[in-house]
Amino acid sequence: MSENRRHPDYESLQSVFTSLAQWAKRCRDNLESSNSFMDCGPDEAARIARDLKLQPKELAMLAKKGPHAADLLRKMLAALEIDASELERDDPATMRDLQRLCAMCADKRQCQYDLANGITATNFRDYCPNAYTLDALLEAKN
Repeated sequence: MSENRRHPDYESLQSVFTSLAQWAKRCRDNLESSNSFMDCGPDEAARIARDLKLQPKELAMLAKKGPHAADLLRKMLAALEIDASELERDDPATMRDLQRLCAMCADKRQCQYDLANGITATNFRDYCPNAYTLDALLEAKN
């Protein structure tokens, strides 16, 4: 179809199709992650949970959330000017705990909104389950 004959809503339709494709990919990725965890027997799942210092139920819940459940944490740390790589290297237990709480957080939309609008540093204490730890890390920086 030539450029002249495109449907007037072509751009918005393309945006919708792109969004649908991204959603389908996220669903597929989450399902694959969840299924691979479900392939583990109870003993293997318990060993993995123990290695991660989690309860087996907690590990199952995290697996259901998918591999990208804590992706906002790095953005949060960057917004607060906390070096995620340094934290991971110097205090992996704290980083793991931050990731665990971020993955389980129910306020991801608020977090995304605040990150997108540059207001994270003033608002995160209102909803972030990591607020106490983040405040401690900020205090240690000063």
